[in-house]
Amino acid sequence: MKRYGMVIGIDKERLNEYKTYHSEIWPEVAEALKKANIRNYSIYYKDGLLFSYYEYIGTDFENDMRIMDENETVKKWQEIMNTVQQPLKTRKEGEWWSEMDEIFHLE
Repeated sequence: MKRYGMVIGIDKERLNEYKTYHSEIWPEVAEALKKANIRNYSIYYKDGLLFSYYEYIGTDFENDMRIMDENETVKKWQEIMNTVQQPLKTRKEGEWWSEMDEIFHLE
């Protein structure tokens, strides 16, 4: 299992819309996440930033992400979310959400 922490900006004026979407996540999107071996997924908000955390339990992350990204319902969901999210200027090439380095973990 690998833990992922990521960060992205959000249009503050559309935060409530974003919250509503996630409180009523489309079942097909939730199922795609599970099929992609993502578990324990959370998104937090603070001062114009979203922080996400999830655990990946699979063995081929790139392939699982590719399959999920090819899902038509996930594509529609992402199109909507991308209008609200604001990627960081410091993100790596090809990133939307900026992956964070884990500094500490205690089990």
